[in-house]
Amino acid sequence: MHIINARLRNQEGLHELHLENGLIHSIARQTEAPSLGPDDLDAGGNLVVPPFVEPHIHLDATLTAGEPRWNMSGTLFEGIECWGERKATITQEDTKTRAKKTIQTLAAHGIQHVRTHVDVTDPELTALKAMLEVREESHHLIDLQIVAFPQEGIESYRNGRELMEEAIRLGADVVGGIPHFEYTRDQGVSSVKFLMDLAERTGCLVDVHCDETDDPHSRFLEVLAEEARSRDMGSRVTASHTTAMGSYDNAYCAKLFRLLGHSGISFVSCPTESIHLQGRFDNFPKRRGVTRVNELLEAGMNVCFGQDSIVDPWYPLGNGNILRVLEAGLHICHMLGYRNLQSALDLVTDNSAKAMNLGDRYGLEQGRPANLLILSADSDYEVIRSQGLPLYSVRGGKVLMKRQMPVVEWADQL
Repeated sequence: MHIINARLRNQEGLHELHLENGLIHSIARQTEAPSLGPDDLDAGGNLVVPPFVEPHIHLDATLTAGEPRWNMSGTLFEGIECWGERKATITQEDTKTRAKKTIQTLAAHGIQHVRTHVDVTDPELTALKAMLEVREESHHLIDLQIVAFPQEGIESYRNGRELMEEAIRLGADVVGGIPHFEYTRDQGVSSVKFLMDLAERTGCLVDVHCDETDDPHSRFLEVLAEEARSRDMGSRVTASHTTAMGSYDNAYCAKLFRLLGHSGISFVSCPTESIHLQGRFDNFPKRRGVTRVNELLEAGMNVCFGQDSIVDPWYPLGNGNILRVLEAGLHICHMLGYRNLQSALDLVTDNSAKAMNLGDRYGLEQGRPANLLILSADSDYEVIRSQGLPLYSVRGGKVLMKRQMPVVEWADQL
């Protein structure tokens, strides 16, 4: 397959891509109008980019909002309570059906790499066992990383450590945590040390729900970062949410950023969910409840955006469109300046791939998998402004999805 008239990010002119045997065979600057074969695609001057990446979602809880009740307070904590009630009724088939439906929605929006957190604070590990099957059965649509996520804590949940060990033994790819939800600070610190020990011993990646609170005294990020730095594991570690950073004073952040820079860890922000869940204990002014995304980027750290939830106890909306989250995040984080808009797609492509440690399995380079999107706009700015969805999703060198753009007919045309 050849893709002609492709515009590439940060490059002048139009390009032609040659895909062969599931890999990118070559990428070359077009010097003349190429011919179009029967199996070739014409990008029409639009951007061709690697697939969108979803670095943080909860597929085990997707499509459960209102079951058995709605989160009336809109808080993280009531969401956990609601999920605890729904979790008692889940089955493997129920979990697989909902997860697969959501995966199809994600794939329809150009996402081909997904990291899902799966609750393992369940003696039967029902959701995890279901998701391990989903990972294999959905490989034609996405590559799925599974996080062993202790929703109700490692130290504060009965047999939490044993369940984490078992989840990794069964095949989870990533070790998770939630230190700010443990009963005490000592338990939170202990949980971080345990999960880092587990990841170091097994070679797994790490992705921790860290300081997802407005409490400025919640400071487990420094613990996680120092563990990553001292073990030289930063490239394998992600801190998700870190919303408390939005409430830290600047003096503490100045010190913290020095450690974060040395640690080499990545960050995921879920801006639409955070602005919904956080600030619930404020009167006025109400904080945004989002981490310091732009400041982290300016300091040279790796940051990306995730959707977090689709119609679950924590967030009642969501449709699988990562561009919706990207646009909202740019607004929420005061990132609508010229430079931010020129590189906005980094937050849902390259930066996310780096957080997921995809390496040479991702990107538009010769010899890498022929996975890519043809977008419906010619620049990062225009993609954001128009919220243009992908026209084509190509996976393994074959068209996975094609989108027909809507046509508007005016009254005098009818």
